Amino acid sequence: MRTINHWINGRAADREPERTGAVYDPASGEQAARVAYATADDVDAAVRAAKTAFPAWRDTSVVRRARVMFAFRDILERHEDELARLITSEHGKVVPDAAGEVQRGLEVVEVACGIPHLLKGDFSENVSTEVDCYSIRQPLGVVAGITPFNFPFMVPAWMHPIAIACGNCFVLKPSEKDPSASNRVAELYREAGLPDGVFNVVHGDKVAVDAVLDHPDIAAASFVGSTPIARYVYERGTSHGKRVQALGGAKNHAIVMPDADLDSAADALVSAAYGSTGQRCMAISTAVAVGAAGDALVDKVVNRARGLRTGPGLDPESEMGPLVTGAAREKVAGMVETGVREGAKLVLDGRDLCIDGHEEGFFLGPCLFGDVHVHGPEGVAFYTHGKVVTSRWPVPRDSSVELGFPTSQ
Repeated sequence: MRTINHWINGRAADREPERTGAVYDPASGEQAARVAYATADDVDAAVRAAKTAFPAWRDTSVVRRARVMFAFRDILERHEDELARLITSEHGKVVPDAAGEVQRGLEVVEVACGIPHLLKGDFSENVSTEVDCYSIRQPLGVVAGITPFNFPFMVPAWMHPIAIACGNCFVLKPSEKDPSASNRVAELYREAGLPDGVFNVVHGDKVAVDAVLDHPDIAAASFVGSTPIARYVYERGTSHGKRVQALGGAKNHAIVMPDADLDSAADALVSAAYGSTGQRCMAISTAVAVGAAGDALVDKVVNRARGLRTGPGLDPESEMGPLVTGAAREKVAGMVETGVREGAKLVLDGRDLCIDGHEEGFFLGPCLFGDVHVHGPEGVAFYTHGKVVTSRWPVPRDSSVELGFPTSQ
């Protein structure tokens, strides 16, 4: 079984890990590899490598740091298809979705290429009598990123290119569900000329996260994930004196008015619900169809969802891939069952979907609810992949609430 190990000080760790976790091929349901789970000592080794590399990298001129970013950008472009297929093999999203993720991350690298201009300070002469004022921007030292499974390339790329271009050294703790993209990025950084120790990757679970948040030599940490874990990361990290950026979950709402182009709206909602198998922060989780738009919109979304081709992400004919793990599939299927038990009408049931040759894959077809009553007033709602809820509310003519929500909400 292939082992995905930590990347520390410019190379993959060669010692046998004490603990490992399974990495699956979501399309087949089979274990494809095992990933090392870091101990506190592993995290400390990564931090020590970063701390050792920091003085020289900090003192490297900003123009030379930018040259590394230009080289990294060119290398990423050459490996874009490879990275997309690697993401698909562990996450499950279709290759075009994965390629879009790589492109979004690449855009951040392009911003980092302009870091000499962005790092400029300011000087104001004589702001008060014989008082001048100036500002300078300096790196913090060793900084860390803790990132989720749904965008294994893009979300880390929100963090490390900017941090590294600014002169910091970086320790990344990616999701253990799809870790290979992070190790490949480390290899490509080395190819671009980044010195050893400037970018490090440690894999694992809560043990690794806690070690990152507790380590006295990590000055700052950035996190993306669920709201409860974001709160935990923020509180634990700041309690140890770190600067912490913690981005939690969100609800993204769409309002569909009666005079909307319903065909366009239905296309947008289906793309938002099923893109990346619904496993993305920007999925439209609540869509409110106002007045007469409700029934017609639901019919159009049902027709479009029914026509989606679900299949392996590496199949160019697939429009929606499997979920990332079997546990994720069971969780979403359980949410659908909860809706049925609570009286919603399941107008499209994808729980029994079976893909020929991939019977054990983590697939769930489109699921849609109708005739859902929400918070009392009658309306209609549908629920897709645990992500999209659409409601139609009667809007009184004299109501001051123009978007169709009951005034009690």
